[in-house]
Amino acid sequence: MPLTRKGTATRQRIIEGAAAEIRREGVFAVTLDAVMRRTATSKSQLFHYFPEGKDELLLAVARHEADGVISDQQPELGALNSWPAWRSWRDKVVDRYRKQGPNCPLNAVMGQLRPSTEGARAVTAELLAQWQGELAAGIRSMQGQGEIDTGLDADRSAQALLAGIQGGVLIHITTGSLAHLEAALDQGIEFLRGSVAPPKAARQSRDAANQSGRSAEGATA
Repeated sequence: MPLTRKGTATRQRIIEGAAAEIRREGVFAVTLDAVMRRTATSKSQLFHYFPEGKDELLLAVARHEADGVISDQQPELGALNSWPAWRSWRDKVVDRYRKQGPNCPLNAVMGQLRPSTEGARAVTAELLAQWQGELAAGIRSMQGQGEIDTGLDADRSAQALLAGIQGGVLIHITTGSLAHLEAALDQGIEFLRGSVAPPKAARQSRDAANQSGRSAEGATA
């Protein structure tokens, strides 16, 4: 049965309260009693919205945190239509993880849920698919403007960029350093910028020069 507007608001309040508790105490220290105290809900209310208990609540928190990963990058992520826009998005990603620090709530919750569970895999897949889709849309926008070679596979390039970001985030979580994340973003964007095909006139001039060079070599052979 669909939730009423009030029920939806109550459920969301519980999720946000649990997320705040996890950020403050850590996922392993959080108890349902602590969540109930923070959100001023009873045990019957909590189990009404999350009948499977803590694991179901943690899964909802994971989805909430995953949504935050995308929303925190907006509106820049959804408007990658110029190189300054790509730079602004890059800076926003780095700033997000700088403010967050090495303690990643999403990573902590997913670790507690075990990535092998179907629900956890779904949350991860949804996050990566949305993120990759936004990046691919930005690449296609730049291809339409002639700023990126149209022969470049936008989806595969978005996958590579996202893989670099995730690797940089993981190293940040492990070491506290943002250097690898910044390098992945900078090199990924630089690759896209360098992929633009030369204008037709420039290609013709280059090809003519190459042909002239080969002819000269043949004449002196």
